Amino acid sequence: MRTTNKLRALGLGAALVGWSLIAPRLPQRWHPLPHTVLGALAVAGARGRLGLRPPALWRGLRFGLAAALAAALGVAATTTHGRVRLAMADRELPPSAARWLLVGIPLGTVFAEETAYRGVLGTAATSGFGRTAGRLLQAVSFGLSHLADARRAGEPLLPTVLVTGLAGWVFGWLYDRSGSIVAPMLAHLAVNEAGAVAALIVQRGRVTD
Repeated sequence: MRTTNKLRALGLGAALVGWSLIAPRLPQRWHPLPHTVLGALAVAGARGRLGLRPPALWRGLRFGLAAALAAALGVAATTTHGRVRLAMADRELPPSAARWLLVGIPLGTVFAEETAYRGVLGTAATSGFGRTAGRLLQAVSFGLSHLADARRAGEPLLPTVLVTGLAGWVFGWLYDRSGSIVAPMLAHLAVNEAGAVAALIVQRGRVTD
């Protein structure tokens, strides 16, 4: 049984990384529908283990809001560095900021990735390999899943995998500690939304200068 669980976790990790290589090739007009469908399938596959009911929900909100505040402040602090601002200024942004902030990030990124990587893969990996090794597996898979985006954006591959893998580890810890997917969702949402808003501010300020 343990071997079956291990193989299932490895298969899920490989499938999610494979999806990350295919998804960027889909027409942009479809975004974020395919990712949202993936998230919905992940919710169905999690079979109620996402902690969306009290008391796990309240723990998720407490942990998530605290982590979201820390994440937003951290992103704000990094924007004071010139190198970070240059990277934001050169970043290619979606044509519609509102659609990106209100639909693309919450549904296409946060909902899809948290339910898939933490909710489904994280649970399967913990069942097969134990909590620490299981969290490592989902974090590595999460890091590798950002290779295609990094290549497309011209960002360095190894640092991208390391940083996103570390983020995946933290999100996994929040999920395990709170017992609710709401905690990593709020933290992930704060990181991405704060980074997006910062990039928009930097680029619009550059245009008006």
